[in-house]
Amino acid sequence: MNDAYILTLSCPDRIGIVHAVTGFLAERRANITEAAQYNDTATGLFFMRMRFDAAGTSVDELRRAFATLAEALAMSWALVAASERLPTVIMVSRLGHCLNDLLFRHRSGLLPLDIRAIVSNHRDFHQLAASYDIAFHHLPVSPETKEQAEPRLLEIIAAEKIELVVLARYMQVLSAPLCRRLEGRVINIHHSFLPSFKGARPYQQASDRGVKLIGATAHYVTADLDEGPIIEQDIARVDHTMDAARLTALGRDIESAVLARAVVWHAERRVLVDGRKTVVFR
Repeated sequence: MNDAYILTLSCPDRIGIVHAVTGFLAERRANITEAAQYNDTATGLFFMRMRFDAAGTSVDELRRAFATLAEALAMSWALVAASERLPTVIMVSRLGHCLNDLLFRHRSGLLPLDIRAIVSNHRDFHQLAASYDIAFHHLPVSPETKEQAEPRLLEIIAAEKIELVVLARYMQVLSAPLCRRLEGRVINIHHSFLPSFKGARPYQQASDRGVKLIGATAHYVTADLDEGPIIEQDIARVDHTMDAARLTALGRDIESAVLARAVVWHAERRVLVDGRKTVVFR
């Protein structure tokens, strides 16, 4: 029986929420080891994340008991065992820097996920997947096969009981119905030049325009392309001495680090969606 748990919640703000939650835990002789809260005055919502130890009880027992309190306070909530690893699929096209980084972190014990599959519209990384003993699925996407690709993806997600989809530079646009179906479960990474430098060779475009900052954005995927709630961003200063190749190398490093942080925070239940933005309890 697991002793460590994570509780996350959001609800309309009111007096007594913290007292009610901590009282619930105290009644069960739970020891709070980590706590964070935030009041969004703009929306009137309250957010909380707590990690606690509760010996002699199960996650199902805690959920059943907490449900009554959650209903009374109109909470959106989740309670999981801290040791739980999210079943995950990583999707990639032909740029492998983010995929490589995630797989290395996972093998090193730095990524609290259960990576069950890699899906790609190309075969470039099937040997890499095999080297990590992870199933590889080739789903070619073309005007002729696009309609068949997403149903097959959903079959993989269902068969593997996937709870998180990571787009590690997957260069295909997911359909609006698929985005809605997987809302809150898909994380994407892209360079931060959007919407200025769209399409191919964005770092060359940035070099041609003499940009002074480059960066990356990790966000949840929604039906609005590249406009989902942002989880993490980072930047680096650049100057006229750096050509497009150096910008590209630096940009890929930033993309890898930003995506990894976003994925870890999501896996540790540190990210709560607040409308079009996120609350991140780092």
